[in-house]
Amino acid sequence: MTLRTLLAEAQAADIALHSIEISVASRTIVRDGIAPFGPDVPHRLYSVSKSFTGLAVLLLAEEGLLDLDDGILTHFPEQAPVHSWLEQTRIDDMLAMTGPYSRTTYVEASDSWFDSYFRVPPTHRAGTLFAYDTSASYVLAALVERLAGMPMLDYLRLRLLDPLGIGAGARFLTGPEGISHGGSGLVLAPADLLPIAETLNQGGCRGGERIIPERVVSRLLEHRSSPGMQTWGAPLRAGYGRQIWLPGGGSWMMFGLGGQIVYGDPERQLAAVVTADTTTLTGGDQRLVDMLLRALGDVLDDVPNGGEPIDDREIGLAPPAPPHDPRHARSVRTAADAITGEDAPDGIVVEADADGGRVRWDAEHELVFATARPTTAITPLGDAVATAGWTAPGVLDVRLSAVADDIASVRLRLVIGADGILTLMSQGFGPAIGPSWTFRGSYRPRSR
Repeated sequence: MTLRTLLAEAQAADIALHSIEISVASRTIVRDGIAPFGPDVPHRLYSVSKSFTGLAVLLLAEEGLLDLDDGILTHFPEQAPVHSWLEQTRIDDMLAMTGPYSRTTYVEASDSWFDSYFRVPPTHRAGTLFAYDTSASYVLAALVERLAGMPMLDYLRLRLLDPLGIGAGARFLTGPEGISHGGSGLVLAPADLLPIAETLNQGGCRGGERIIPERVVSRLLEHRSSPGMQTWGAPLRAGYGRQIWLPGGGSWMMFGLGGQIVYGDPERQLAAVVTADTTTLTGGDQRLVDMLLRALGDVLDDVPNGGEPIDDREIGLAPPAPPHDPRHARSVRTAADAITGEDAPDGIVVEADADGGRVRWDAEHELVFATARPTTAITPLGDAVATAGWTAPGVLDVRLSAVADDIASVRLRLVIGADGILTLMSQGFGPAIGPSWTFRGSYRPRSR
């Protein structure tokens, strides 16, 4: 499987690849992105954040400010008394995702993410079972900030980002208590992730200089738990280190919701960074992992010996686009009122023809698109790219992918009946997109 096959498979699955960068032996062989995203544009990385939290904890351990066998309650004694299983929970259990909870303890909309970890009754004894728990990473971020006496990103800047000359636009979203969201809140340019991956591949060195202590890297990538009971994709069931996935063959992976991936293979000195939005496809992020790992298995075959980088051979990263046949197009310019619907707005405005147009139902909900090329815009969902096509007689499909502090996608279908009735279906995807982007209904044009 070549990289071009990866792109074709992603397009067919309606996965929006925002950027891709690959290096071999610290030589970049691919660097591509789609406007308004790309390798140099900060992107929400979701659970890639966990690996940075793990690095911070391990750096603190190397500096003697904690021991991995410390009970978490040792550093937060004010939380006592707690359940005995939690009292026995070590920092290392939390790093390995073998804490005492079967899932994240907090509710996103609540104001007590941190306290929930100490108050929710445990489901099992710590150190026994793998269970993916973002609240553990959040508490570990709080631990870093308590011991370091500074925000976690400031701590990482001094020890990782500044020595690599990266991270100028980096930031962490915070939880309700103001703690850095070490489980999901990192916003960083994808291009800044590649040198970090290359440094981990080289055991903590880059350009002949030691950046990360060797023991910190070996501890990060040490197999610590077995996620084999998970129902996720096969590579994510192979193994887990300390806040990092171990998909097998000596490789490692940072992995975030929506297809944010940082991959390293130390033996082949291969590093890859992908940002994406896979939320339109059930299990899309795991599908993307499978696609990427198959492509990376053959990526060295795509590079001629001593030849040019792949990006000079135009791999052609592009947003997913519906097929377009101008013969199917209809010309319509109307305001219309709802006849029936499910969660549908009372009225819509449609302007469309073979070249593109717009659909709007209020000031906050408007899609502008063209059929010949991607259209970029600033939307309430963030910077966005839209594509469109007339896919059948009188049927217009639109795709939108956006990034702000969250990723979001919209898929819209407009069907124009022979009697002039407009039927519209909109689907919104993403961890924070509002329900107003998802509805269906049929509309009658207003009489003039």
